[in-house]
Amino acid sequence: MSTGTSVPRPRPAGLEVPDSALLSSLLLEAPVGFAFLGPDSRLLRVNKTMAALWPGGEAAERGRKAAEPGRKAAELWPADLAAAAEAAVTAVAAGERPAQTEHAVAGSAGGAVGHGREGAVRYWTFSWFAASDGDIGGVAAIAVETTAQHETAEALRRSEERYRSLVQAGAQVVWVTSPEGEIAEDSPEWRSITGQTAEQYRREGWLAAVHSDDRDRVEAAWRECVRSGKVFDSRYRVRSRSGSYKHYDVRAVPIERDGQIVEWMGASTDVTAQREAEEMRGRLTEQLSAAALRTARLQQATSMLAEALTVDQVVQVITEVGRSAIGAERSAVAILDTERLWLHTINRDGLPEVPGAVGSDVPLSATSVMTSAISARKPVLLESPEALRRHFEAEGVDASLFLSFTDEKAWVGLPLLSSGASLGALRFSFSRPRQITEEERVFLEALAGQCALALERALLYEREHTTAETLQRSLLLDTLPTVPGMILAAKCLPVTRNMEIGGDWYDAFRLPDGRLAVATGDVMGKGLTAAAGMGRVRNALRALALTDPRPAAVLAGLDRLFLATELAEQVTTVAYLVVNPLTGDGVAGNAGHLPPLLLSPDGPPRLDPTEAGTPLGWASPRHQYTFRLPPGNTAVLYSDGLVENRKRGLDAGLDELVSVAAQAPAATAHDPGQLLNYLVDRMLTGYEQDDDVTVLVLHVPADGRRAGSRRRAGSARKGRV
Repeated sequence: MSTGTSVPRPRPAGLEVPDSALLSSLLLEAPVGFAFLGPDSRLLRVNKTMAALWPGGEAAERGRKAAEPGRKAAELWPADLAAAAEAAVTAVAAGERPAQTEHAVAGSAGGAVGHGREGAVRYWTFSWFAASDGDIGGVAAIAVETTAQHETAEALRRSEERYRSLVQAGAQVVWVTSPEGEIAEDSPEWRSITGQTAEQYRREGWLAAVHSDDRDRVEAAWRECVRSGKVFDSRYRVRSRSGSYKHYDVRAVPIERDGQIVEWMGASTDVTAQREAEEMRGRLTEQLSAAALRTARLQQATSMLAEALTVDQVVQVITEVGRSAIGAERSAVAILDTERLWLHTINRDGLPEVPGAVGSDVPLSATSVMTSAISARKPVLLESPEALRRHFEAEGVDASLFLSFTDEKAWVGLPLLSSGASLGALRFSFSRPRQITEEERVFLEALAGQCALALERALLYEREHTTAETLQRSLLLDTLPTVPGMILAAKCLPVTRNMEIGGDWYDAFRLPDGRLAVATGDVMGKGLTAAAGMGRVRNALRALALTDPRPAAVLAGLDRLFLATELAEQVTTVAYLVVNPLTGDGVAGNAGHLPPLLLSPDGPPRLDPTEAGTPLGWASPRHQYTFRLPPGNTAVLYSDGLVENRKRGLDAGLDELVSVAAQAPAATAHDPGQLLNYLVDRMLTGYEQDDDVTVLVLHVPADGRRAGSRRRAGSARKGRV
């Protein structure tokens, strides 16, 4: 007899589905359909199962067309399924999660997976979710056939109807025991199920038919209920007359008379169909969950690689993915030098330090896991030391020395291919024998493809960064000019977070008449384009200043140059001034740049109040204004990286700059080098630097210090971190 629902049952052996079947089943031959739709609802990818769903006599032809990328869903799918696909694409575009849908599809004898009766209706559950294929965003659909569940549910419904009828007719399997829990009377219904004779039932009781794995648990629970008088609820397996086991829910209640238990009345319900349906749903859920997990891992790796700007960042991502996704103890990334035909490992710590191991730079002719993967242009999977030994022996190399020192027991080598050409290789190793499943192989090949794209992008980025940095360094001053009666200090602090070179610059040079020309500028943008634009503007400013140094004339000339050489959307700002170092008198002009910071011993720091003009190239008459820097005064020219960042707006940053300058000690305020470092440190502390910082300080010492200033001026140099 069977019991209630409070005791969980052990999972029968053999029902677990290994992860190895999931992804390959989705993409190859499994009864799970997979499709990827672009944002225009065109089918970009369809596996065989999905292609075989189409109804009607033309199933084969429609399936063939479905497998061709670029077809509209409405051209091939039934109306309700096409509408669901459209709704899913719309929902994803709106940032919403598409709803799961169910569809009935008329079967055909043309080869659909599953139930094959001609014209039979099959049921499929479609799960829709946002996904991407490379640079194409769209919707992925996973279709799982639920015909068996529908049939099971229908069978269960009929069984429940019969059960209710049997209960109403008094045909339920009922049994009775004595107050002590012993069999009190015969139960023909129970004996019909178990095949027990009346004598066996009276002597051995219902516990004799309970599965041996459940018996001790059930008997202990039953004896406790008999002792305490509590209701007995349990679920267990019962051996039927055929030798198979069925699941039963059992409930027994005590019958009392005058406060004493006179007997126990129990009822057993066959719930085998229900349990099988639950197990089927559980297996299906496990399959979908594991497939979703594997997809999520690949999506996460793709996303992380897309954000990697440098080769080192790509290596960090691959190391993390290798550890978390497949449990690799070591991960190595190598780049192929096609001219020397050598392989250079980026992260040497990803290779073991043992005799017989290849170094970080090896010729392609050397035998290693990575060179083998490049030569074969396919994954090299070595699941054990013996497999590595055989692989090396085939190459004419004895691996005994290497294996005697290394703790590695399994290896994976993957070629990095870009546009059909070898870019490098990946190497994963494990500390114990490890067989790579087919699903993991597919995952690793996809990972290698994403890594190749990221590595190629990072190499191009680093080459451009190096070129731009070299250009920027060549255009910035190595030494500031020596100016009697004035002290200069400058610093360019490039951002290092993303290694992008910006267009910030400064310049200081003597004019033929002895005056000092000073300029700072900012070419908006990053990389080689910004650095080249900075060079053009700086060189043009020098040439114009030597011809006519007036700020209005120089800025007007830069406008003409800008309109002739620069893109319309390029934004470039310049602050330019000419000062007589002997008197401190000068004239200045501003084309959209930030106002200079002015410090005076006679009052608090302030920003130059003169309104800035428009950036270069914008239609605007250029003006100039009087600019004075008397003895004891200081002017600070700077770029927006000093005052503005992701957490601090421009207006707040300018206010903070004035406040920080006001707090500078007197000795610091009169020393350009100290003042420069003080302002940079205080303004950047607590913030993540996300833009280049350029600062140029001009200081006219007080009369008593002018002689010393002449000696110090020549030693003022550009500072670059």
